[in-house]
Amino acid sequence: TWKWVVGPMFLYLCERLVRFWRSQQKVVITKVVIHPFKTIELQMMKKGFKMEVGQYVFVKCPAVSKLEWHPFTLTSAPEEDYFSIHVRIVGDWTEGLFNACGCDKQEFQEAWKLPKIAVDGPFGTASEDVFSYETVMLVGAGIGVTPFASVLKSVWYKYCHDATNLKLKKIYFYWLCRDTHAFEWFADLLQSLEAQMQERNNADFLSYNIYLTGWDETQATHFVVHHEEEKDVITGLKQKTLYGRPNWENEFKTIAGKHPGSRIGVFLCGPEGLADTLNKQSISNSEADPRGVHFIFNKENF
Repeated sequence: TWKWVVGPMFLYLCERLVRFWRSQQKVVITKVVIHPFKTIELQMMKKGFKMEVGQYVFVKCPAVSKLEWHPFTLTSAPEEDYFSIHVRIVGDWTEGLFNACGCDKQEFQEAWKLPKIAVDGPFGTASEDVFSYETVMLVGAGIGVTPFASVLKSVWYKYCHDATNLKLKKIYFYWLCRDTHAFEWFADLLQSLEAQMQERNNADFLSYNIYLTGWDETQATHFVVHHEEEKDVITGLKQKTLYGRPNWENEFKTIAGKHPGSRIGVFLCGPEGLADTLNKQSISNSEADPRGVHFIFNKENF
């Protein structure tokens, strides 16, 4: 038995040593941004750090806990000179990080007072393959939208600097969210992309639909009153927020009709139930003919 155990154990120990060494490398917090509804953005730098879109890292803050590591999706693009994560304050550890960064204080926080951070990673996800397709569907549910912040930023950098070599030609983006609080920081990114695409006369490059899956009667009345305004009352975007859930069968059939004979990448970051639905739609809407349209499903669950 020991002959079969020694090999895997040796590889495991090597992997743990590499991760320990990597986590000991110095990380500098360059900027802390406080977003509405107790969401903070940490912008960091680390020597030799290289990332791809949609990847994640493990983060430890010894000032909060010397043992706890927590995974966070990277929200920056590989083209930027820093890497960033967005942290929503929903528990003891995130509350401790919020306070350690001085976000509970009104005055400006000096950089040397910021806590030490250990980072292990990055680690890969399915989102890295987004540039392998000409047409993609990106589906984020709730906080599952964070990998697509990195994807959309990187797509835009590539489009601005070398559009001719960019294989990706069309993005269909869907965001399903229970309440309006989570829209704040990501809506700013979409507003920026929307404005820049209109300046370059390529507004069709990104089609996005935001679905609000939970609202009360007061909100519904407010939405009806302001529906005719040029910009959405929630996000400030030209594309109006939709209410309820998407009819996925109609969405897939519409996209298949617009892109016959294409391989379309479907990328999800969301719950398992939604993954099952999209997987079934990807299979049922793919044609048997190799020259027909095919939906390739990729997922990461939380």
